[in-house]
Amino acid sequence: MAKKIKKWEPEDFELEMTTHWSFPKRGDWATHDAKWRGNWSPYIPRNILLRYSKKGDMVLDQFAGGGTTLVEAKLLNRNCIGIDVNDVALERCREKIDFVHEGAEGEIFIRKGDARSLDFIPDDSIDLVCTHPPYANIITYSEDIPEDLSLLKIKEFLEEMKQVARESYRVLKKDKFCAILMGDTRQKGHMYPLGFKVMEIFEEAGFKLKEIIIKEQHNCRATGYWKTNSVKYNFLLIAHEHLFIFRKP
Repeated sequence: MAKKIKKWEPEDFELEMTTHWSFPKRGDWATHDAKWRGNWSPYIPRNILLRYSKKGDMVLDQFAGGGTTLVEAKLLNRNCIGIDVNDVALERCREKIDFVHEGAEGEIFIRKGDARSLDFIPDDSIDLVCTHPPYANIITYSEDIPEDLSLLKIKEFLEEMKQVARESYRVLKKDKFCAILMGDTRQKGHMYPLGFKVMEIFEEAGFKLKEIIIKEQHNCRATGYWKTNSVKYNFLLIAHEHLFIFRKP
């Protein structure tokens, strides 16, 4: 039986107006929680959905993961296709959208699939892509799912993201938007701009870059082990991610 939610929206919510987003409170309304490692704060898809889509639009999240985008789409009366290669993620998505609330009428479609091959979605049929891919193998989400991009090292990950970008471009309607959150990493003590590498891949697929938003992270306090090593080996803790907003011309 679908659960009834008591809190269906954030308190004192205001639409973000700058290219710096910071959400100290992660967000606990509806069925949201932080139990899925690496999932994004619901404030992010809420802002994206409100700014770049309208009620009744069809949204795509091809890395559905913890289901955050799907919950927000349902609450905001957007229809949404949630795709993932991981059965554990899909089951969580089903649990998260299993709620009722007056006015939450977005239809959610959950399907197992690969973001590199969306053959079941017609060309020019999606109003908004709103997704949070893995950051190569920084966090792995399975042990042996061949299609899981989080099992790939950076070079292979970027190569496969080319097909993700091409499919995103194909299914998106003209003049509509694609929002991708991506973080950076370090290799052998030096910064590796994974976010900008992905940005370039989406530009090469045909997208035009509309916005680069710096999303502040709040789980990077320099304490204990990391504080000691940050000083010892002279590196700064990464406390930001890039939210790229692309438009299909």
